[in-house]
Amino acid sequence: MHDVIPHDKLVMFENRLTKVFKHIQKQAKRQNVRCYRIYDHDLPEFPLSIDVYEDKLYVAEYRRRHGMDEEAHEQWLDSTLLVIEKILHIPQDNIYVKQRQRKQGRLGQYQKVNEEKSFFTVVESGLKFLVNLSDYLDTGLFLDHRITRGMVKEESAGKRVLNLFAYTGSFSVYAAAGGALTVDTVDLSKTYLQWAENNFELNGFAGEQYRFINADVKQYLQELRPNSFDLVIMDPPTFSNSKKMKDDFLDIQRDHAELINNVLYAMAEGGVLYFSTNFTQFVLDEPAISCSTIKNITQATTAFDFAGKLKRYCWKMVK
Repeated sequence: MHDVIPHDKLVMFENRLTKVFKHIQKQAKRQNVRCYRIYDHDLPEFPLSIDVYEDKLYVAEYRRRHGMDEEAHEQWLDSTLLVIEKILHIPQDNIYVKQRQRKQGRLGQYQKVNEEKSFFTVVESGLKFLVNLSDYLDTGLFLDHRITRGMVKEESAGKRVLNLFAYTGSFSVYAAAGGALTVDTVDLSKTYLQWAENNFELNGFAGEQYRFINADVKQYLQELRPNSFDLVIMDPPTFSNSKKMKDDFLDIQRDHAELINNVLYAMAEGGVLYFSTNFTQFVLDEPAISCSTIKNITQATTAFDFAGKLKRYCWKMVK
């Protein structure tokens, strides 16, 4: 056992987790935030992210060459989870673990430690969202965009809102809550669009002013007319080569200026675009973008639980 994970390393992890949990939990309580990140690869020997979703815990292991065989790795994980359970006082039954699938040909897939298929509801800023910690690559709610969602809500009253690469529609729900005139939610995945519709239902938002559009965003933007939207959110994947796409693939570094300009073309004068990306090496091609102002709001949209750990960028662009 000690060969797999030396006792002093476990103690180091326990001390670190105790310290960060105490600090972050205090801030979460103060701000009435019930879903937040506690730990993100703070120590190299423990390459995990740990997120609280109310009374549940989501632990994701980063892919790495750890040099352990399967049995040793399981031992390492078990020891680590015991420490997490002890410090956070969350029972194992409520801890969901995502780790890479080790079977050949399934790289990038994750195996489910907790096999129960379960959607459950969490609350953020008084709004309800369906979350699933066991069956998908992501949970359904990106915690790092909490502040950006709030900004969208503040600015949505009477606006025609467009949410591109919308995933499960959390930005769309915030826009509806903010009194948007219309909300168009666009994604290539029917699964995520249905999830978005369910999120709307959960919050009692219904009506023809809310549209859910199953489309390839690149293609969809080609068909938009000028002056169609006042507020747009675009949080694209870094790379996508889905078979459903009309084009060969999406590469956000290569394609972002064209995508952004197509969005701006469809917006009203003075309209606002929130653009973000998780691509860590991303460089915004400002000269190629035709809008009146571009403001980097990455820092301004960094929540307390992501301070110093944020792996995304965010800009506010005004046409």
